[in-house]
Amino acid sequence: MADPQAESRRKAGQMLAVNIGSSSIKFALYTFHHDVKVVDVANVVGVIEGLQHNSDEPIILKIKEAGLTVRVILNCEPAQSPLEAALLKLQSEIDRILNGRHLLAVAHRVVHGGKLFRGVVRLNQDVIKKLSELNPLAPLHQSFNLAGAQAMMKAFDQTPQFACFDTTFHQTLSPLETHFGLPEFYFEQGVRRYGFHGLSYEYVSGRLVAHTKAARGRMLMAHLGNGASLCAAVDGRSVATTMGFTALDGLMMGTRCGAIDPGLLLYWLQQGWSVEKITDLLYKQSGLLGVSGVSSDMRTLHESKVPQAAFAIDLFVHRIVRDAGALTAVMGGMNAIVFTGGIGEKDSDVRHRVCDALSYLGVYIEPSLNIKACGDRIAAIHSDDSAVEIWVVPTDEGRVAAEQVMKLLQQHD
Repeated sequence: MADPQAESRRKAGQMLAVNIGSSSIKFALYTFHHDVKVVDVANVVGVIEGLQHNSDEPIILKIKEAGLTVRVILNCEPAQSPLEAALLKLQSEIDRILNGRHLLAVAHRVVHGGKLFRGVVRLNQDVIKKLSELNPLAPLHQSFNLAGAQAMMKAFDQTPQFACFDTTFHQTLSPLETHFGLPEFYFEQGVRRYGFHGLSYEYVSGRLVAHTKAARGRMLMAHLGNGASLCAAVDGRSVATTMGFTALDGLMMGTRCGAIDPGLLLYWLQQGWSVEKITDLLYKQSGLLGVSGVSSDMRTLHESKVPQAAFAIDLFVHRIVRDAGALTAVMGGMNAIVFTGGIGEKDSDVRHRVCDALSYLGVYIEPSLNIKACGDRIAAIHSDDSAVEIWVVPTDEGRVAAEQVMKLLQQHD
């Protein structure tokens, strides 16, 4: 006898993708069909902000449905945490939108999968316990991802929940890329370069294939936002990336320092600094915020008259250009460069400056196309005489997570 739930999944289904951080929940509801390889564009997207503990900021729900965006201020009862209040409202909204339809699964973005988890995994307490051991490797994300997942498992207790990892896309890195110059014992213990922003890179590389053959060649992807990294991909497979053992490495970011001399950490320890003080400095007080002394927000820095704000932007661009040269060398050239993430999609000035600095590789941007590109659609911004194609691709990490879970469910059926 046919399983009616399996039959329902084969026809169509609804899936919720969530990205739970320290202060917000980003979510999207997707529909997928058995006879297509990708899910539909999200019919509902939203964010709940203001979830910091001991904050005077209100909890705000922004939800876009049928082209209309609604903004609602949520009440948090004295006995509730902000996360509990947010999930209660999210559950209510999802129930209303589904209107009796079955929610097949919840797909969670989880930053670090470590050496144990290389692909999608169904969440249970044992899996969460193992993933929580990686919290020190991604202190801005991992613990919040997992705390949110546990809360979601209670709020949606009849719905299977899955973790999708930012590290999965980089499983194709060679031993030359994953190894540090350390004894092999440490590599076997999991001390290695993992790479991050994988859900974003998988989306960008997968979608751009439909627009250009260059996406199957040597492609440099730049995910530039509050977190920032570069990824070199050949034929859609990651071959090098700037982030490593943690999401602190590589480019300078909003509040993270990026790559620094490890001897500096030894120096601070010798000066009596605590691990907590060093962690707070490197993760929360550095990057654009630390260098500028003004803000971690690129828009604020562009508007600022403070000289250090301009220098912070200069340093951000310089680090991108420097690491872009290294990754291009690993690929042996470049056919396309792609910008994504909040800054990559919307900051035409940063894009222009990066491309101008890479003109020695034949990268020539078309200023008029660059200015028009604002991250609302996939756009080509290279000039006719450019030897390297330049693209802006708005990312959708939730959609990739939903697709990964969809494939797993179909394999199970």
